[in-house]
Amino acid sequence: MSTQDAIIAKLQDGLAPVSLEVENDSHLHAGHAGSPGTGDSHFSVRVVSEKFEGLSRVARQQLVYGLLKEELAGPVHALAMKTLTPAEAD
Repeated sequence: MSTQDAIIAKLQDGLAPVSLEVENDSHLHAGHAGSPGTGDSHFSVRVVSEKFEGLSRVARQQLVYGLLKEELAGPVHALAMKTLTPAEAD
């Protein structure tokens, strides 16, 4: 399973999102400091989930970080995220 597939699976399982977009941005960072050159190091995520209701932006990000702790400890060097409730996504 690719890193992108693992991210998708974990976010789907943990957040039951209404909408989920995961983009591999690693090619944009090739040769930059901190980039391991694996092609699986930089990702952008947009998640719309009811589980974010009542949570601050920081708490939402912490929830995502918790779900992806293995990936963030390993192949993922950078993760940009947008975390929205369904009402915010309209």
